[in-house]
Amino acid sequence: MVEATIREAIQRALETLGYGARPFTLDRPADRAHGDHATNVALMLAASGGKDPRTIAREIVEALGAPPWAERIEVAGAGFINLYLARTCVRDTVREVLAVDRRFGAHETLVGKRIMVEYTQPNPFKPFHIGHLMSNTIGESLARLYEYSGAEVRRANYQGDVGLHVAKCLWGLMKLGGSPSSVEDLGHAYVEGNRAYEDDAGAKGEITAYNRMVYERAPQIAEAYRIGRDTSLAHFEDLYRTLGTRFDHYFFESESQLPGRALVKEGLADGVFVESEGAVVFRGDEHGLHTRVFLTSEGLPTYEAKELGLAQLKADKWPFDTSITVTAAEQDEYFKVVFAALARLRPAFVGKFAHVSHGMMTLVSGKMSSRRGNVVTGETLLEGMRTLAREKVAERDFSDEEKEHIASAVAVAAIKYQILRQRTGKNTVFDPARALSLEGDSGPYLQYAYTRAVSVLEKASRAGVAPATTLAPPIAVPLERLFHHFPGVVLRARETHEPHQIATYLTELAATWNSWYAVEKILDDSPLTPYKLAIVKAFSCTMQQGLYLLGIEALPRM
Repeated sequence: MVEATIREAIQRALETLGYGARPFTLDRPADRAHGDHATNVALMLAASGGKDPRTIAREIVEALGAPPWAERIEVAGAGFINLYLARTCVRDTVREVLAVDRRFGAHETLVGKRIMVEYTQPNPFKPFHIGHLMSNTIGESLARLYEYSGAEVRRANYQGDVGLHVAKCLWGLMKLGGSPSSVEDLGHAYVEGNRAYEDDAGAKGEITAYNRMVYERAPQIAEAYRIGRDTSLAHFEDLYRTLGTRFDHYFFESESQLPGRALVKEGLADGVFVESEGAVVFRGDEHGLHTRVFLTSEGLPTYEAKELGLAQLKADKWPFDTSITVTAAEQDEYFKVVFAALARLRPAFVGKFAHVSHGMMTLVSGKMSSRRGNVVTGETLLEGMRTLAREKVAERDFSDEEKEHIASAVAVAAIKYQILRQRTGKNTVFDPARALSLEGDSGPYLQYAYTRAVSVLEKASRAGVAPATTLAPPIAVPLERLFHHFPGVVLRARETHEPHQIATYLTELAATWNSWYAVEKILDDSPLTPYKLAIVKAFSCTMQQGLYLLGIEALPRM
């Protein structure tokens, strides 16, 4: 990886100059005229040593000498060092992409590590809402990034199949006389139960009684519960297939409640928890957090207690080095308390659990949900985007089956890109028209750029011309100079849990490709045609792998 080679060279220069091992940044300048890489290491050293940064920068440049990977190295501005890659280095990167093909950008920084990523977490008996799409999209991308780092990854899904929401749905089914065999009936029943629980004291008491029956697995609700749970889970599997997700482990609150309750009682005896007004709580204020209930006054485990049970179930199922949970940012404080309690209960778990939080999504037309239980569901958004995508491919000369596949893949790409185009913790305002645009900054825009490259390669193949790197033009085109950045982008995206870095890179890559494609006659009689095809191939490989890491399908035809 070129970036790693540069870092090692700078570090050796620092040691030669007597500065020792120092952390520093190696960035890609926004203006390509300022080089392929730039570092502020001289400024950092000057800040701590009182020496002129430009003088330090010149010393570092002299110590670097003339490495084979550099065309030139310059001091710029207040003390920045700009590095320009040699033509041979750029060409060798193209060769590397073609050699490794679908593994370009992969690295082995986490070989031997076992990582569990828990995400999506839809609850049976409730709609699959927009937040589940957010968690699924980010979680799947993180899982792929960890796999790309050489780690052994297990995808986990934790679902609430007990609790008040189940009681509301079952009560609503009873009142409405509906069948639990369709997700539509379950959705209507949940809304009815939720409304009644908030507005009718009598209904609230009945639903509370239902809640206890759910935990006790009372026979009078057993059949409705079984059918409703199975119906929900089957529906979720359909959605996972559409989203390109699979799970290795499924955990349920009905399984985590008993070990969770046992851990709380163990902690109560050891002083980790205390009794308060009949409930069992963790005094978070003693740890700079806030106090939360783990067992209610009725003796029922709360989400917090079940989370403790889940941690134990995960460790028993598949011993891991790290377990990452992806949920909404509103649960940040919740996880801080849970992890603090878990650390006191099981010291061996300290440092093994992490929470990655995401923002909320709203439509440009307004909010996605309300406290009354009415939501714009994830499947509603998916189907709406699929309908719009169908309109765009309706006139294409494809079979009906291929049109449907393309429409679905484009719809998923439109949604996923809008989620992943910014930092995970930021809120997303979803604009359907923008999400489906082919003009830039969208998932379909990236897909279409890849499709164009595939078309060029197929045309070349029919003409009997293959990509080759034996004869390269003396000056690299801007598109070539972008490829070597991809491995570093992948690495940083995984280290920071921020897939948006890949989305940003791919958008620039696609724009640069489109600019080159618009002015360059790729297939001609020039002896440079095989190398130009090598650039096209390198672009298609890089784009395909980048899209994969975002969980987006690279379409050969659109």
